[in-house]
Parts: sequence; C-alpha cells; structure tokens
Amino acid sequence: MRIAILAVDGSLLSAIAGLSDLFWITNQALRAPPEGVAGGLPDRAGSLFETIIVSSDGKPLRDPQGRSISVDGAFRDIGRCDAALATGMALGPDRLPPASDSIVQAAEWLKAVHRQGTLVGAACAGTFVVGEAGLLDGRRCTTTWWLHHAFKRRFPKARPVWGTALEEQDGIVTTGGPLSWVDLALHIIRRLAGPDIAKLAADISVADSLPLPQMIYAPRGFINTTDPLLLRAEQIIRHAAPGLTAEGLAKALTLSGRTLHRRLKELTDESPKEFITRVRIETACVLLETPGASVKQVALSCGYGEESAFRRAFAQITGMTPADYRRWSSGRAAGAAASHRVVENSQG
Repeated sequence: MRIAILAVDGSLLSAIAGLSDLFWITNQALRAPPEGVAGGLPDRAGSLFETIIVSSDGKPLRDPQGRSISVDGAFRDIGRCDAALATGMALGPDRLPPASDSIVQAAEWLKAVHRQGTLVGAACAGTFVVGEAGLLDGRRCTTTWWLHHAFKRRFPKARPVWGTALEEQDGIVTTGGPLSWVDLALHIIRRLAGPDIAKLAADISVADSLPLPQMIYAPRGFINTTDPLLLRAEQIIRHAAPGLTAEGLAKALTLSGRTLHRRLKELTDESPKEFITRVRIETACVLLETPGASVKQVALSCGYGEESAFRRAFAQITGMTPADYRRWSSGRAAGAAASHRVVENSQG
C-alpha cells in the first residue's frame, strides 16, 4: 500500500519523518511480531506499506529550522497511491499556515487524487492544505484546537467539529494537534490494513489507538469566546436549574427555537441540545479537578438530576468516565508539579 507524504513550504521535518517511521515500524513488526502477538496477523515476508515523500517539483525543501527534507519525487511523477497525507507546518507571522505556490499546487493535487479514490488525510495545520483544495466544504472535519477559529474564518463552507481528535467523511481524514500525525497514521493503517494491524502498530509504538478528544486540553469555554451569543448562552446554562431544555435556552436568549438552532449550527455546528451538553460537561471537568466533590455532587451542580445520564454524557464528550477523568487530570497535575520540582532542584 503506497502512502504519499506531502512536503510543502513550512512542513515540519519531525511530522514527515514520524509518519514515515511509523509505517516502517509497522512493516518491521509484521515481519517479526513480538512473542505472543503473532496470532491473527497475516504472514508477510515483504513490506505492507511503502512511503514516498513528495513535493511540487520533486526537489528537497528546508524545514522551518533550516534542516533539509529529502524528497522522493514530484506530485506529477508518483502515479497511484492509496493515501496522501499532509502534515503539520510552521505558522507565519499572522499565526496562520503560509500561503505559497507549493501549498496551492499540493491542494490541486490532493483534489485530483481524491477524485481517483485515494484516501486523503491531514494532521494539525496540514488540514489547511486540504481546506485549500475545497475538499472540506460541507464535510465534518477537525483541526488543532487553537487554530479552530482561524480555520472557520478561512474555510466558511467547511464543518469543523470543535474539540474532536479525529474526523473522517467521504474518504477525508483530519486530526488535530502538532503530534496528531500519530493518530492519523494509526487511523490510515486501520482503514487500509484492518484493526488487528492498527492495534499492533499502536502497541509497538506505545501509542493510544483511540486518541482523547482535544477539548479536554483546551481552555474551558474556548470556542464560546468567538461570539457574544455563545457567551450569553454559556452563562445561562451555567446558572440554570437542572432540566434546562433547548426551548428554555431559546426563551432565555429571547430567540425562537428555530433561530437558536440556526445560529448555533453556524457558530459551532452543534444543536442547542448538544451545546447545552458540552457546556455542562466542560463545567463538570473544572469541578472534577477540584478535590472533595463527589461525582453525584458534580452531576447535580451541572444540571443533571440523574447520575447515570451525567456519566453517559461525560463519556460521550470526553472519552472517559468521570472517575477516569479525575485520575487523568490529577496525574497531569502531579506530573507538572514533579517536573517543576526537578527544575528547581537542578537550579538550586
């Protein structure tokens, strides 16, 4: 299976090399699986994946740090490929991915190969290249959380989903985060070679085969800062009694139910019910990071009369149970504190 990895102006060498390495590691693991994991895997003496690094003109590029990115060929020369992947890239002075001829040519090439049935994928700011191709118009997608607002402004016809780690629609895969090329590679392996080989690749790489949503890393309420309506709605939900409905939220905002639904779809691609749930769960994340509150107390504080309904909604949004989230956030805080102490001791 042939995987083309794009090299364009601003591309990060680490992301290109990392993608290539992960497919290579998968080949090595298939040739000689670790003891105890060979069952169910195909017998394979050769390579399952071939990766090629391609640029607009077939010439090597310099990454943002001045390091050379070796290239195997030009877009026009490589022929058929099973997947074409755009990686992360450095941002320009305007805090946006660069607009250059190589990116325009890459966008046109992605559009052409997608028409031929190639699976197209992008990680982090690489999603802007796919957006330039028009391939995200009307399609669900994601990008790095701190580029979400800029992405919506640049591609108003796309349907970016806030805070998700990975989205796929119509053979186009997008992931968010500078290191999300790992998630992208594992998903492409799963799509092209099946879940067993994807699990092997994840286990060998010591990576999560199902990435956590980005929203748990972003500041709470980050997406709601883009519009006064979202901020007002968020405040109403945070202070509302349990049982607030979409109709109740519309009334509190002095809007019709239809207008509220239309405005939220335009701003966040959420229904009023989905918006209410997200705000409540974001609030719950803050409360769970505070020692002492029980899950039941947090559920009641966030507008859930039934703890079971709260647990279901929390798992759907965050990918974890409330108890798992508390352990995860506590572990991150403890790790940060330990790192701080190490730095202090080394300086002392």
